[in-house]
Amino acid sequence: MKVSFAESARPEGAVAVAVFEGLRHSKGADALDQATDGAISRAEKTSRFQGKSGQMLDIPAPAGTEADLVLLAGAGKRDAADALSWEAFGAQAMKAVLCSGAKTLMFDMRALDAVAAARAAFGARLAAYRFDKYRTKLSDDKKPSIGAITVLCDDLKAARSAYAPLAAEADGVTLARDLVSEPANVLHPEEFARRAQQLGEYGVDVQVLDEKAMQKLGMNALLSVGNGSNFGSRLAVMSWMGADDPKAPPLVLVGKGVCFDTGGISLKPGAGMWDMKGDMGGAAAVTGAMRALAGRKAKANVIGIIGLVENMPDAAATRPGDIVTSADGQTIEIQNTDAEGRLVLVDALWYGLRFKPRQIIDFATLTGAIIIALGHENAGLFSNDDALANALLAAGKASGETVWRLPIGPGYDKLIDSKYADMKNIGGRAAGSITAAQFLHRFVGDTPWAHIDIAGTAWKDKSDDAREPVWATGFGVRLVDNFVARTCED
Repeated sequence: MKVSFAESARPEGAVAVAVFEGLRHSKGADALDQATDGAISRAEKTSRFQGKSGQMLDIPAPAGTEADLVLLAGAGKRDAADALSWEAFGAQAMKAVLCSGAKTLMFDMRALDAVAAARAAFGARLAAYRFDKYRTKLSDDKKPSIGAITVLCDDLKAARSAYAPLAAEADGVTLARDLVSEPANVLHPEEFARRAQQLGEYGVDVQVLDEKAMQKLGMNALLSVGNGSNFGSRLAVMSWMGADDPKAPPLVLVGKGVCFDTGGISLKPGAGMWDMKGDMGGAAAVTGAMRALAGRKAKANVIGIIGLVENMPDAAATRPGDIVTSADGQTIEIQNTDAEGRLVLVDALWYGLRFKPRQIIDFATLTGAIIIALGHENAGLFSNDDALANALLAAGKASGETVWRLPIGPGYDKLIDSKYADMKNIGGRAAGSITAAQFLHRFVGDTPWAHIDIAGTAWKDKSDDAREPVWATGFGVRLVDNFVARTCED
């Protein structure tokens, strides 16, 4: 989606203007009202439109302007407008006109600040996302028609400067959404690793470990998950060393990349299993975040590590009751092969600790229990470090990708003790998300660590957030980008 900024332009295509609550016009709305001899005001009077956030009123081809469609977009209370509300404004406008037949969307943001202009464009770009790659019979009226966004603003330099990092962030979100949306017969572990390697185009150094290399390192927990698959497991390591000191301790991101999860021998129910192509949402978030950081040339050292496996039932598949040894030497009794993500993560976390990180954060669609606890509004946050947890909470609030902290502690830890090994990979139905986090906690030592369970936010069957499509959200990319900008850059 092409995005451009201009001080003035002839209105064409769809034109969106902001109207604040109480029908307080922006400069763009006033200009259109005058050009159309009061058509804007008359339309407002004959409707229930009041300028509240999320309200839309479209006026097809009003006389006095060459626009195909004028869209009055509610911006809410003027003194309450912030970056996220302008993102919502842009996203709602794009959703309203995406398949309208108009070829361009113009935002008239004159007399509004550069942040408002940039965020409206960013929100519109996120809302324009579609994954139509495999749809061959869409009728024209269901195909997106908008191909470009133009933003009219007073300070071009400031608006372009504000938008540049957001454009990179949008590229990262798009990549993450694409990865989660791909079917598992296309995006298996080997193919995911190849796509991670494509980040080399943006200056990311990418190394891929195959099964032989991981066997030498003793990564038997991760490898056990892929025993039943026809595809080889992989570990992809993506490095962006953008700090002034390339040897400064990096932030390490770790992502669960189960490209398809049948549950293994502990087979899942058939209904809804098709959604398990998205069980690599954590790896997608980390990959998208690395794309965003490299795209805006973040002045930080960040390493993204993704464990890529497929969990299938097979004669060679891991059995319930098997005991495996992780890369750091701890033994794990596998009581349920559908609690596989934590097995992938612990070896990937171990590999990340080799870089002596300042902090380590993992993302995973880890437990259905987190959906029971938090629904689809927040991701679950667990941490051994209050400063890190608080920084992630703040980044979540600022980015719109919110997280909610839950506890870990000795009382939960004892639930994963095993009679036959150092630990077992499940702790029972009670506190399921917490015991999963507690399991990971055993492998990170004193390194500041956070685990983010995105099982309820990586994909959604429906969403009230216009920035999100139905299904893959790309959750985690904006959170990481905001966190890095706030805490890691020189």
